[in-house]
Amino acid sequence: MAAKKKILIAGASGLVGYAAVRHFSSLDDWDVVAVSRRPPLELGRANFISVDLTNEKQCADIFGAMADVTHLAYAALFEKPATGLIRGWRERDQMETNLAMLRNLFEPLARAARNLEHVSLLQGTKAYGAHVAPIAIPARERNPRHQHENFYWLQEDYLRAKQHGQRWDWTILRPQIVVGEAIGGNLNVIPAIGVYAALRKEAGLRLSFPGGHPGITEAVDADLLARSMSWAATNEACANEIFNVTNGDVFVWTEVWPAIADALGMKVGAPEAHCLREEMPRRNAEWAAIVEKYNLRAPADLNAYVGGSFEFADAVFAYGATQPPPASIVSTIKARQAGFHDCIDTEDMFRKCFARAQQMRLLPPASCH
Repeated sequence: MAAKKKILIAGASGLVGYAAVRHFSSLDDWDVVAVSRRPPLELGRANFISVDLTNEKQCADIFGAMADVTHLAYAALFEKPATGLIRGWRERDQMETNLAMLRNLFEPLARAARNLEHVSLLQGTKAYGAHVAPIAIPARERNPRHQHENFYWLQEDYLRAKQHGQRWDWTILRPQIVVGEAIGGNLNVIPAIGVYAALRKEAGLRLSFPGGHPGITEAVDADLLARSMSWAATNEACANEIFNVTNGDVFVWTEVWPAIADALGMKVGAPEAHCLREEMPRRNAEWAAIVEKYNLRAPADLNAYVGGSFEFADAVFAYGATQPPPASIVSTIKARQAGFHDCIDTEDMFRKCFARAQQMRLLPPASCH
């Protein structure tokens, strides 16, 4: 019988990390160690260790003792929503912090884990400069590196340098908009939409799209992304390769909005522009009343629940745009040719994610009045 593989999942309470914890914990041939500052919503069979990745000493003590780890899935992320989530993407201190976090974990782990086989690292469409300028359609992994400052490049270059002469390999995954479950994240539209919808529903209003003129884009289900991580971790074709990962279709927010409304037990209203980043925090008391009324597990404090995701929702909804922004489409041909064929209809993904949030009592039930 083959020995179990042991994966360390960094950023376990976040959108991607939590999905990875759930997925790898469901596989009999994996042992899972989940690390983050806060525990994830559920642990399954995973063992959890609270770690602050910005604390070099703490990281040295903890990861230096993990001699039996065979795989690393690095999904930790430092963002600055308090001073501007979108602006922070181009600030050097945020980039350096993200590099330091990876280094603090990996330096002691690489010394201790002599049987390390594989490292998965997350990037995204910012790798193609989607937050800077229009991108090539579709964006391909073989495209030259987009010339802008990005912590992706700092982490990738660090990992490439550390691999020299080592037995382990790496895979970089580049998802589109990730959709799933997490509390207090900064890039998660589910709680942002869910809170906005719950407030309107309590007021007897329909679910109006709050953005501007959205363009064509793609998303990826966090569960699908987690499955791509287990594929990459054990597939020789993924060694030292970069792959885009999406659901497999494209969408426009206004076109999927009826499915979202239906999943939340609401009717669609006429579009109404709302800056969620500015408006929603002022309604914290209303949300707290909803949490109490429906006995929700979600935090009554909006910042604790939604994090910086209201600002992220404004961005992906194209709030304030009077014409469609440039399309953001990536090719997933490379992953398919390498053997990863998983896909999900994006409307079905939203229905699934909202149903799960309701089941976990993170949002009111769809049938509530």
